[in-house]
Amino acid sequence: MPETENSAIAAKLDQLVRLFARAVPAEPPPIDFTAADAFVWHAEDRRLQPVARVNRVPLGLLKGIDRMRDQLLENTERFATGLPANNVLLWGARGMGKSSLIKAAHATVSGSPAGAKLKLVEIHREEIESLPELMARLRDAPDRFILFCDDLSFDAEDTSYKSLKAALEGGIEGRPANVVFYATSNRRHLLPRDMMENERSTAINPGEAVEEKVSLSDRFGLWLGFHQCSQDEYLAMVAGYLDHYGLGSLDDDLRRDALEWSTTRGARSGRVAWQFIQDLAGRLGKTLDEGEAQP
Repeated sequence: MPETENSAIAAKLDQLVRLFARAVPAEPPPIDFTAADAFVWHAEDRRLQPVARVNRVPLGLLKGIDRMRDQLLENTERFATGLPANNVLLWGARGMGKSSLIKAAHATVSGSPAGAKLKLVEIHREEIESLPELMARLRDAPDRFILFCDDLSFDAEDTSYKSLKAALEGGIEGRPANVVFYATSNRRHLLPRDMMENERSTAINPGEAVEEKVSLSDRFGLWLGFHQCSQDEYLAMVAGYLDHYGLGSLDDDLRRDALEWSTTRGARSGRVAWQFIQDLAGRLGKTLDEGEAQP
């Protein structure tokens, strides 16, 4: 066989090898769980990125949500010590501290001797279909993990909710004993009302169709509902921030300014209180601690 033909065949074989290498994903890198207390899951390259400093609010600054705080803390403490614990859905009004509460509860429990091995792993809503793979990677780890998905909801054409259902309770292996799933959403059932009504009107058996959709939220054993706060609760949030950052006390002038701020935004919430504090600190020429998060 001529040398030129041998070279051509060798080039083709090299090309095939490169195509095969591209088609077969590389083994994901080993995970060093001692690198941080919190991680972000990147499904595209199957990687857990350590988070050096979590953007969060101290638990004591979260006002007006005492019942939800106590229930989430109790569930998290049980989980950290190896006792049975539930998946948790925090749902309801925007800006009332749902995601902040998860991060603060993790910080509180992981800072105790019993929670030393408790890690927080964030998975983005767009990557929820990779949840089974993430759980499989965590199953044999020596640590315990809170998987956290912020603003979880599904639209009419989205079928990834089925992956979530299977991963949480319905799969053959089930949820790993060292993993619990916490999610926040503005919707109690994670699906828009018009989507469920459409299922009811077009299905052969409307009841079963709606049951399929609603059963997703049933995978969460603990539902914590968040509602708009009262004026007193809102002012307590503002006062807590003022004290924490050394910006003064809630005198009559600041009380009037805080109420006017909430009125112009048409809402009272922890997020609105935090935005008022940011504005006030800027006007006073004072900085706020880095790493402190809005609710």
